[in-house]
Amino acid sequence: MLEKTNQVNLLFDFYAPLLKGKQREYLELYYLDDLSLGEIAEMHEVSRQAVYDHIKRAEKQLFEYDEKLRLAWKHEQRMNVLNRMNELVQGLADKAAREELNTLLHQLSEMD
Repeated sequence: MLEKTNQVNLLFDFYAPLLKGKQREYLELYYLDDLSLGEIAEMHEVSRQAVYDHIKRAEKQLFEYDEKLRLAWKHEQRMNVLNRMNELVQGLADKAAREELNTLLHQLSEMD
């Protein structure tokens, strides 16, 4: 369950703006704010089933978006490359070059 939660949170970071209002809101309350279905239902004066349905549809949408756009996979690949580059930079003897490369790596990591 924790793995799914982490995966949904990652996909939410990329695709939240593409979700419809209630789907996005309920998913955020459930996964990010860790509220129960009952708490969300009470807050919005709807049934638990309605909240559950919105969340399941939103999860499905997130996974469909990622199948097509693959932003999460590309992000993971970029992070792997940046981490490896960082390891190599730390092994450089030239301090000035190391500092400049660290600055550039930091700029690259902030672009995502």
